[in-house]
Amino acid sequence: MPGLRREELALLAGVSASYYARLEQGHSLGASPEVLDAIARALRLDESEHRHLHDLARPPKSRGGRRPAPERVTEATAQLLDALGDAPAIVIGRRSDVLAWNRLGHALFAGHLDPAAPDVPAQRPNMARLVFLDTHTRDLYADWPGKARAVVGNLRLVAGQYPQDAALHLLLGELSTKSGDFASMWADHRVRACAVAEYEMRHPLVGPLTVKQQTLSQGPGPSVVVATTVAGSPSRAALELLAQATARTVPARSDSRLSTG
Repeated sequence: MPGLRREELALLAGVSASYYARLEQGHSLGASPEVLDAIARALRLDESEHRHLHDLARPPKSRGGRRPAPERVTEATAQLLDALGDAPAIVIGRRSDVLAWNRLGHALFAGHLDPAAPDVPAQRPNMARLVFLDTHTRDLYADWPGKARAVVGNLRLVAGQYPQDAALHLLLGELSTKSGDFASMWADHRVRACAVAEYEMRHPLVGPLTVKQQTLSQGPGPSVVVATTVAGSPSRAALELLAQATARTVPARSDSRLSTG
């Protein structure tokens, strides 16, 4: 909390200043949930930050000691993509890998890429890489810094949940090395879960449109991100125009059962 000294935060949380200092330095793992809740209240953390604090405080062996399970697109998720045929949708893994997309999802978010790219684990697009390292994607968002901060905040949440995920650390290292913007935002240590966010997009085929991106999650597995527009709006008209334009191309839905760790 801005303006408060460590001693004042410790007092608000009901712990000693020395104990709070050890927590800050990572020398007192295994703090009780009650203490963590009190610290979260003192710091006025939101729900995402509160959850992240608990993740960081757990002993390493209890927060991802085993290799994360391979990610795959389930039959239920594939059916959901089919059902969302009139709305752009993509399936995102924990590291922001694109595991699948429907035709409009591909056309809206990554129409410059091979529609079949998600089918092969080694070639799967990664939304974090696209946002920070791909010129097309960077130009797609009118408020690129806002989108970029959302990506970084979500990756920090995942890093707290899977501290021993080697592939995730390789991704973070790559982005930090290749993007000064990412390195700066990552150093800010902010966490952010964006279940619903509105973005103004500048699509090269249909021009400007405003979409609401909603993340549908059923637990620790992959999430489905759906883009919606207001009925009767110019943005809805632009999305319908995009659907007509891509209807003449090969369908781009991917429901690969191939997995990656």
